[in-house]
Amino acid sequence: MAERSGTSGREPYLDALRAFSLLVVVVWHWVFTVIVWEQDGPHASNPIGATRGLWMLTWLLQVMPVFFFVGGYVHRRAWLSLRAQREGGRGVFRTFLAGRLRRLLIPAAVALSIALAIRMLVGAFGPQDVPWLDRALFLVLSPLWFLCIYILLVLIAPLGVWLHERSGEAGLVVLVGAVAWVDLARFHYDVGWVSWLNWVLVWGTVHQFGFFYERLRAASARAHAALALAGFGSLSVLTNMGLYPRSMVGVPQESISNMGPPTLCILGLGAFQIGMVLLVQPWVEARLARPRAERVLGWANRMAMPVFLSHAWGFALAYGGLRLLGLRAPETTTWGWWAQRPLWAVLPLVVTAALLALPGWIATRRTPTTTG
Repeated sequence: MAERSGTSGREPYLDALRAFSLLVVVVWHWVFTVIVWEQDGPHASNPIGATRGLWMLTWLLQVMPVFFFVGGYVHRRAWLSLRAQREGGRGVFRTFLAGRLRRLLIPAAVALSIALAIRMLVGAFGPQDVPWLDRALFLVLSPLWFLCIYILLVLIAPLGVWLHERSGEAGLVVLVGAVAWVDLARFHYDVGWVSWLNWVLVWGTVHQFGFFYERLRAASARAHAALALAGFGSLSVLTNMGLYPRSMVGVPQESISNMGPPTLCILGLGAFQIGMVLLVQPWVEARLARPRAERVLGWANRMAMPVFLSHAWGFALAYGGLRLLGLRAPETTTWGWWAQRPLWAVLPLVVTAALLALPGWIATRRTPTTTG
């Protein structure tokens, strides 16, 4: 098992993975978003379809599998700990849910409340015709998609642990097979609606993979490398069949997305990334033990979720402010768009930091940011 910090039961490496995965998503959204205005308002695009080879970055930076993997381990550990303390008595499930959901729902409620307040105020006192507002608010709230899936996995985590205890590796194999069958029904038999099952099956499989963390952590470096290579190999094969896109994020030029709904490719990506984070774990843990690294990790772990929940607001306000000043970001990935990338790494960061200092975001900062 990973080394724990003090007596708190915290595992610094897993905290680092959790914070890192959220912050990588934030930086990706800031730097690689292309805003295209259409009749109904702003639409989000990215440069992947127009830039040769850029899809390769998504194999490293689409790190949601790491987040769900860590969540699976933490949820199983929390459930087993509560169950042991209360010896299976009443209230275990309620206590488990209260501890997990409070940390998720309070910050999300702040973000949703602000969006609702803006919509109501504009409707009551603003111009009668603001055709782009609903679309803009939708974009701002769209990063919360993963929170809905994550909350569902929290709700069924005790059932998942129960099944894990009775099926072990066989349960994981069944889940992978179910994902493959859903893709088969979707792409070969044109049963489109069944693809929505993969929102739960794909992320549930990665979450279930986290139940094996202790065994995986104890395995050899060769085993970790083999897992990474197996994931990379399966991902390479799948994305060269002419069926799945190579990008692990949605690309407007592609007819389908590997993320919405997720496909079998995300499981290959998960195996690749999980193998890699296990392989580098000893090296990273040695550096996390340094006092300066501990302070940075403490800050990152406290702020990762608030930053994630507010980063789209920071981007939107920065983008809107520039438009009010008469400065328009290019809507295509020209050299001018690329030249602006440093600005879009800094400006939304400044605005987001200012937002987090406002009273409306205090709840997100006081609420523990760990999703375990």
